[in-house]
Amino acid sequence: MKKALCYSIFALVLFIYSAANAQFKNLPDLSASDTIIPDKFKALFTTTKGDFALEAYKSWAPIGVTRLYRLIKSGYFNDNVIFRVQPDYVVQFGISGDTSLYGYWDRKPIVDEPLLQPNKKGVVSFASGGPNTRSNQLFINKKDNYKLDTINIRGAVGYPPVAKIISGWEVVENFFSGHGREPLNHQDSAALYGNKYWDRTFPGLDKIIKARIIE
Repeated sequence: MKKALCYSIFALVLFIYSAANAQFKNLPDLSASDTIIPDKFKALFTTTKGDFALEAYKSWAPIGVTRLYRLIKSGYFNDNVIFRVQPDYVVQFGISGDTSLYGYWDRKPIVDEPLLQPNKKGVVSFASGGPNTRSNQLFINKKDNYKLDTINIRGAVGYPPVAKIISGWEVVENFFSGHGREPLNHQDSAALYGNKYWDRTFPGLDKIIKARIIE
């Protein structure tokens, strides 16, 4: 009886340990924070509609660009749904299909920094919900959105750009936009349940298959 009980306890501990490892196996190595970030870099995003590329500039927003580099390098944007597509406004993504990965980065927001470039058409910026809340979501300006340079969100002024689209604009223009901005109201559910929530609730959304640094 005691032997059976000990075996059961051991099996339970092993199960919990294995589950924990499975949950966190995809989290980035913290040693990546020591990586030297280049002054500028290009990244290729392969999507369900084709490829687009961006170029990031550290001089625009060094803190934001550093975070962008680490997100891409760690594979964060792979299998990432493009959940908000508003014609003549923005395209938004950054809720990972891997819920543990999303939580990891979402709990590590970066501090605010000055806005040095305008939110013009083709420019990429981090989304935020107030002071020091930029973490893992990006948006692409589909037109000149100068109001996003001065908008005040609970004391945080503007969305500092980090990059610009340098090729594949026709791909960005072609992302499925049938759900408009409504998915914004479902971000918590997507963060909790992953891509299956988007697939069930908002069918037809496009996806980033893979993003990688190319130079």
